Amino acid sequence: MQITLVALLVVALRAIACSAATNGLYASNRLIQLSETRTEWMSESQILELISRQQRFRDITDVGPQASTASSTRPTFPTALTHQTQVQPLLSQVSEAIPRSVLTNFTAFTNRYYNNSNGKKSSAWLLDAIKSIASARVNVTAFAHRFPQSSIIARIDGTSLNNEVVIISAHQDSINGNNPDTGRAPGADDDGSGTVTILEALRVFSQSSLKPKRAVEFHWYAGEEGGLLGSADIAKQYSGRAVVADLHFDMTGFPANPPAVGIVTDYTDGDTSELVRKIVRAYTDLPTVDFTCGYACSDHASWTANGVRAALPFENQYVDGNDNIHSPQDSISTVNFGHLVKYVNIALGFIVEVSDAQ
Repeated sequence: MQITLVALLVVALRAIACSAATNGLYASNRLIQLSETRTEWMSESQILELISRQQRFRDITDVGPQASTASSTRPTFPTALTHQTQVQPLLSQVSEAIPRSVLTNFTAFTNRYYNNSNGKKSSAWLLDAIKSIASARVNVTAFAHRFPQSSIIARIDGTSLNNEVVIISAHQDSINGNNPDTGRAPGADDDGSGTVTILEALRVFSQSSLKPKRAVEFHWYAGEEGGLLGSADIAKQYSGRAVVADLHFDMTGFPANPPAVGIVTDYTDGDTSELVRKIVRAYTDLPTVDFTCGYACSDHASWTANGVRAALPFENQYVDGNDNIHSPQDSISTVNFGHLVKYVNIALGFIVEVSDAQ
């Protein structure tokens, strides 16, 4: 039987595809934690089914169910607001302009799926955007993972307590729940809104004259939608470091009626959440409403699992308040930038208070 050129080409392409799959994140089953007491080994298709159902989970294959705590002794943490004179001048510098401009470009990618070229390209674009906006005192680096999308870390060194770090975070990836690889997923609110919220906080704080005693890092995590992949890798690497707290922003642009800041009370730290409530009262005109978000709600859970304080101020008081997420409808037209910038105020208040910036 003659083997045609076309047949040989098909065989070659299949071999290449198999090779890529073998070397990929999902070449073999992954260990998925669905609750504090339930773990299962799952294939890629099973994991994508979880995503399509919007069932939250942690992929703990590479990190284990819980790494060692970040520090044998927790760094001290403030319980009262003592830096109002330092925070207030920063708030007048907050603008909707850069968040709107950056989010317009960021949502232009077909999707920002962590496990394809869009995720890689969007992360590279965001890295350049952060470098162009941050001041000269900020060190911006990519954090590579075993999947295509990289996380990003922007660091401002501290003065007398540079070994201690305050983390402000968001996740950069987006996903179409029905078609992760090629489906349209602008991810404007989830979590483009958090991405530009902390970027604006970085811009304002880094361009100010304030010097934090503790180091301040801004993290944009890759692969949150795949089970908190990026934050898990980083939290594992930070094991043993003196991480003071993580303040995570996952969705900040879709208020409910009436508007409020939702304070997540499960898998978070009570003292950190209480400080956030005080910051919201001091630097915004919004009330706070406590609610529960569930297991593996977002990347703050990676820090909680590692014994680090964490809190999440959410865009409203309902965990499923935005029906557009994970679909083409999560577009920039749905984002309320007037609401979003109030979360920039929250981030700035937290940075100054917890880093003891002077």
